[in-house]
Amino acid sequence: MSINLALVLTLLTLFTGIVVAMDKLVWKTADQDARTAPGVISTLVEYSRSFFPVLIFVLVIRSFIFEPFRIPSGSMKPTLVVGDFIFVKKFSYGLRLPVTETKIIETGDPKRGDVIVFRLPSDPKINYIKRVVGLPGDEVFYERQRLTINDVTMDLSSNGEVFEHAPVYIENLDGREHETLIHDPGHSQRDGVYVVPEGHYFVMGDNRDRSKDSRYIGMIPERFLVGEAVRIWMHFVPWNVPDWGRIGTKIE
Repeated sequence: MSINLALVLTLLTLFTGIVVAMDKLVWKTADQDARTAPGVISTLVEYSRSFFPVLIFVLVIRSFIFEPFRIPSGSMKPTLVVGDFIFVKKFSYGLRLPVTETKIIETGDPKRGDVIVFRLPSDPKINYIKRVVGLPGDEVFYERQRLTINDVTMDLSSNGEVFEHAPVYIENLDGREHETLIHDPGHSQRDGVYVVPEGHYFVMGDNRDRSKDSRYIGMIPERFLVGEAVRIWMHFVPWNVPDWGRIGTKIE
C-alpha cells in the first residue's frame, strides 16, 4: 500500500494548527489552573504546541524547497546508482501546493540535460527519475544509441572506462556532458522519431539499454514534474558499508 506522505504531513500540520488556534481563541488552557483544565484538551494542546512548528517547517521545506528521494533502480547508471539518496530542488520548475500539485508561481522550465524527478503519468503515486532530452517542440531521433535532436546529432564518445561490465560513453547535450552506459554498442531498443508536444518533455535514462523512459512511457506533461535532482546526500545499501565517496556529489 502506497502512503501519500504529502497528504499525511499536510493533514497533521492542519490539525495541530487548528488545535493551537482553538486554544488561543476558546480553551485558553494557559490561563487555567492545571487541576481544573480538561485533561484530554490540555494534553492535546501541549502536544500540538510542540509539534506544530516542526510540522509546518518540514511541510514548507519539503513542498517548496528540497525533498529527499531514494534511487530504487539502475536506470540512471552510472550517474546515479541503487542506494543513492538525493536532494530534489522543488522550486526549479515552479512552486506547487502540496497534495494538489497546483502550480502557484512560475520559476523556470527544464533545460536539456537536467536530471528530473516526475510523477509517472499512468500512476502519479510513483516517482521516476530521468534526464531531459527533448524539449517542447523538439524532434528527437534515436538510432543505435545516437541522439539527433532537430537534425543535430549529439556527440557521443567512449571514455575508455567500464562500469559493471558495460562501456561508459560521454554524451554532449547542448554543451552539457554526462556519462551513459551502452551495453550493446550499435544495437539499441525502441529506435525511432519522437516529436515532443507543447507542454511535454522527452526523457531518457543514462543507462540507455536498461531504462523504461519516454520510449516506453511516453512524453512527460509539465504538470507531472516534481523538481530537479541536484545532489547526492547519502549512499547506503542494506548489509553494505556506506559509500562515503558519493556523499555530497553534484548530479551532472
